Amino acid sequence: MLPKARIHADPALDFEADLFDCLPDSLVLLILNKVEDVRSLGRCSAASKRLHGLVPLVHDVRVKIDHVVTVDGNGDADDALNLLSSPKPRNVLSHLLKLMLCTIAKPFHSIRGSPNGAGAGRPLFPHLAQHSPAQVLRSFTHVRNLQIELPSGDVGTEDGVLLKWRAEYGSTLQNCVILGGTRVDRKPVGGAEHEPASEDNGSMPESFYTNGGLKLRVVWTISSLIAASTRHYLLRSIIKDHPTLVSLVLTDADDQGTLCMGAEQLKEFRENQLSTSACSNRTQVPACNMKLKYAPYLELPGGIALQGATLVAIKPSTEGSNGGHMSRKETDAFISGAFDGPLKFAAKALMKRRTYLLEMNGF
Repeated sequence: MLPKARIHADPALDFEADLFDCLPDSLVLLILNKVEDVRSLGRCSAASKRLHGLVPLVHDVRVKIDHVVTVDGNGDADDALNLLSSPKPRNVLSHLLKLMLCTIAKPFHSIRGSPNGAGAGRPLFPHLAQHSPAQVLRSFTHVRNLQIELPSGDVGTEDGVLLKWRAEYGSTLQNCVILGGTRVDRKPVGGAEHEPASEDNGSMPESFYTNGGLKLRVVWTISSLIAASTRHYLLRSIIKDHPTLVSLVLTDADDQGTLCMGAEQLKEFRENQLSTSACSNRTQVPACNMKLKYAPYLELPGGIALQGATLVAIKPSTEGSNGGHMSRKETDAFISGAFDGPLKFAAKALMKRRTYLLEMNGF
């Protein structure tokens, strides 16, 4: 009679597993913090009982939202649906509000797994069954640095137009800078392709007022501020649920706009009541002072040129504003550090241009 077959575990695999088990939890957490992506962390959590217990302790988390879909549910989702069912204004803000409100409230696709010892088919985290970003993040109890990425920019622009913004928030707006251009040329162009150099004497050309140039910049400014205040309002439940947060950045896949909050700003957010706008879907934008700088044509490194280059620096004008105590040096550092690469060069070049002061009421 033939002997019964025996199944033996691969000793090499056992050796590798033993080596991993020898790593201290602190080192494993360092590795998991390098992963950051919430979906990848979910898969790690499904791999073993040990990882299932360590993943919620991760400090650095990145949530990437891939799609915009119709929202079902209660609370903010209902508010979004009510807004979308109302008459739509014929301007860029319609697209902005629809994208922002639906994106944040959008459900995640279910990620399921069964770590060793856990029941098969159970969600990796307790709240993944309903998967709003706030619910997914509730599974992480020690988040310190959080990044959220939306699927696209909030402000619709025509092809070839450049529009970038960065805003700092506490319980209200503290700083905002907007960089725009009516056309990006991949190569420096000459002659008739851009406004004559003789018109660029440091002053605003007369054509800027007559051809709708100033009106366009006002639309850019208001649209960017509404985008920032909408993102700010929709972060409130996440900030409330994570007292350990010291850094929060909300950006988008198009790299159009960035909202950022540091430790002091997050603390101030929690300690002060938010002022909401009349529509209650964003926080109120305070009365602001704006400094506008303009160059008809600006050559940038890397063979890029920007036509109609515009920089708008915005600060609250309200006395006692939390952002009002910043020195000019700190404000200039915020502006020059708001963008990277050729756009950083553009911001610094525009900061040297003549300043035009504007004021805006809160809305």
